[in-house]
Amino acid sequence: MIFCPLYSGSSGNSIFIASQSTKILVDVGMPGKSIESALKQINEAPSDIDGIFITHEHSDHIKGAGIVSRRYDIPIYANEDTWKAMNSKIGNIKENNIRIIHNNCVDIKDMHIVSYNISHDAVAPVGYALYSENKKACIATDLGYFSEEVKTMIKDADVILLESNHDVEMVKFGPYPYPLKRRILSDAGHLSNDACGKAIVEMMNDKQKHIILGHLSKTNNFPDLAYQTVVNILKENHIEIGRDISLNLARRDMPSNVIEF
Repeated sequence: MIFCPLYSGSSGNSIFIASQSTKILVDVGMPGKSIESALKQINEAPSDIDGIFITHEHSDHIKGAGIVSRRYDIPIYANEDTWKAMNSKIGNIKENNIRIIHNNCVDIKDMHIVSYNISHDAVAPVGYALYSENKKACIATDLGYFSEEVKTMIKDADVILLESNHDVEMVKFGPYPYPLKRRILSDAGHLSNDACGKAIVEMMNDKQKHIILGHLSKTNNFPDLAYQTVVNILKENHIEIGRDISLNLARRDMPSNVIEF
């Protein structure tokens, strides 16, 4: 499998995942031209995408979904409540490209995609676990907190995009209005750097993992701060980078960490 965050952050999100014969995008939260450019940078073509999977209806996850679907005739997959919430925001979609996910799973060629519930202030937000042969990748961002369901879904994954959105003190003393600060710090908001580090400790087992820290806030975080906060927590728990896990950062404005596994 191949896993690559094309964009990750409050400005827009999109992740490319491929197996032997299937290529999908999870979220298209950037303009169509930006998605085309990012795919070109990793030597992929948007015309080869088999499906777009949506986590939730916020604009940084759906902004370009309708455009890309119409331009390249790509099906969009989402649960029924998310479809209702985003339908008016993404423009007209061909009827045969409106794919409602039932029973939380979809099979496309040799890829098995499973959605799971997350806590975020959207109508029915989900993360995704993606399987092909004996490999597994997971996307777990926009998490208000690290729930047991999320932990269960991602603990045996080979590659995980995990949210490390903000530094709590930067939120508290930053420029955002109080209601927005409350939202970010709530159980329906975003996962902090500290919570991300603790989540990694909770899900550690004998399987070596490749973890990518993603969805960093532009206002309430710095890449170095997110990375070092997580590293410090791992060291405190005797988890060694390189030996026990691989740890990287997803870029906000360009593709990063093209991982083949």
